[in-house]
Amino acid sequence: MEQQKISDIAFEALFNFATIGIITVDTHGAIVLANPYALFQFGYESDELTGKPVEILVPARFSHDHVKKREQFTEQPKSRSMGIGLDLFARRKDGSEFPVEISLSNYKGVDQIYIIAFVIDISVRKEAEHGLAQQQEERALMAQQLKSLNEQLEQKVEDRTMMLRETLHQLEKSRDELTVALEKEKVLNDLKSRFVSMASHEFRTPLSTILSSVSLIDKYTSEHDQDKRQKHIERIKAQVKTLISILEEFLSLGKLEEGSIQEKKQAFNIREMMTELISEMSHLAKDGQHFVFNCTGSEAVYLDRNLLHSVLVNLVSNAIKYSGDKGKIEITVHHTPNLLSISIKDNGIGISEEDLKHLTDRFFRGTNAINIQGTGLGLHIVKKYLEVMNGCISFTSILNQGTKVFLAFNK
Repeated sequence: MEQQKISDIAFEALFNFATIGIITVDTHGAIVLANPYALFQFGYESDELTGKPVEILVPARFSHDHVKKREQFTEQPKSRSMGIGLDLFARRKDGSEFPVEISLSNYKGVDQIYIIAFVIDISVRKEAEHGLAQQQEERALMAQQLKSLNEQLEQKVEDRTMMLRETLHQLEKSRDELTVALEKEKVLNDLKSRFVSMASHEFRTPLSTILSSVSLIDKYTSEHDQDKRQKHIERIKAQVKTLISILEEFLSLGKLEEGSIQEKKQAFNIREMMTELISEMSHLAKDGQHFVFNCTGSEAVYLDRNLLHSVLVNLVSNAIKYSGDKGKIEITVHHTPNLLSISIKDNGIGISEEDLKHLTDRFFRGTNAINIQGTGLGLHIVKKYLEVMNGCISFTSILNQGTKVFLAFNK
C-alpha cells in the first residue's frame, strides 16, 4: 500500500510539473486529462478541456483526417512519434496555431485503452530553423551575387585584357609604321644625298661645256670662223639635250612614284616601230657602230607604244654608250601568240655579276661605269615602266665582252 502511494505521488509530480504538454484521450477521442503545461500551451483553464474531443486542439483544416487517423491508432495502438518529416500544428483556444512535435503512447485501463499524447511546442526551434533557412538563403543569394560579381569581374578583366591587347597591337602597329616611316625617311635622305652628288656631277659637266663653248663663240667674230662657231653650237645643242634628258628622267621618276603613269594600249606594227627607232638612234651611234635588226612572228602587237618606245630608247642608248667604236648592236624581236620578246645585245664593257643584282636600283652605277656620264636612274625607270605594262626585264653579261637585255610581255 505504501509503494502504491509513492507511485501515485511520483506520477502526480511528473504529470503536473512536466515541461511538455501531456494529454490523455479515451477510445472515443474525448480528452480525459491535460497536465498544467498542456493547458498553458493551448491557453485553456483547468477542466476546460475535460470531455472535449481532442480535435478541438487540431487546426480545422486537419481535423477530418485526424479523426480517421486517431481511430486507426486506437485499433492498433503502439508507441510512436507523429508526423516524422512533416510539419504538425496545434490550435490554441484563441484559434492561433503553433508548430508541435507529438509522441503517442497508450495504456490499458480497466475498461478501455487510453492514448497519451506528449506535445512539445517547437516554435522556438522553427523560428531558429526559419532563421537558419533564411540565413542559408541569404548566403546562397550572397554566393550567387558573389558569383555574378566574380563573373562580371572576370568579364571586365577579359575586356580590359582585350583592350590592352588591342592597345599593344595598335602600339606595335604604330611602332612598325614609325619604323617604316623612319626607314623611308632614311632612304629618302640617302636618295637626296645621292641626288645632290649625282646632280653636282652630271649637271656640272654639260654646263661647263656650254659655258666654254659660249666663251669661244664670242671670240670667233670673223666670217672665216663660221665653221668653228657651228662646231661649238652643235656642242651646246648636244649638252642641252643631255640636260633635258636628265630632267626628263627625274620627271618620269616623280610621276612613277606618284602612280600617275597609266598604261594606254594601242595596236601598232612592231617592225615599223623598231625600224623608226633604229633610224632615230643611229644619229647617236659612235663611229663605226652599226645595228643588226631581226623580226620574226606576227608584226601586229597591242601595247602602250609610248612607254615601250621610252624603254627601248633607254636600252639602245645604253648599248651605244657602253660599247666601243665599230661595235655591233643586235636587236631581235620575236612575237608568238603567247609572248612578245625583245632582246638588245652589245659587245661593250659588260657588267660584273655583283653589279647585276643592283642594276635596276635607283641611282645605281656599275663599278666600271663611274666615269661614264649617267644618272643611275635609267634602268630603274625602265623596270617601273615594264611593271606598268606587265612586262619583265632580265640581263646576262660578261665583263669586257658585252651585255644582253631581254624583255618579255606575256599575252
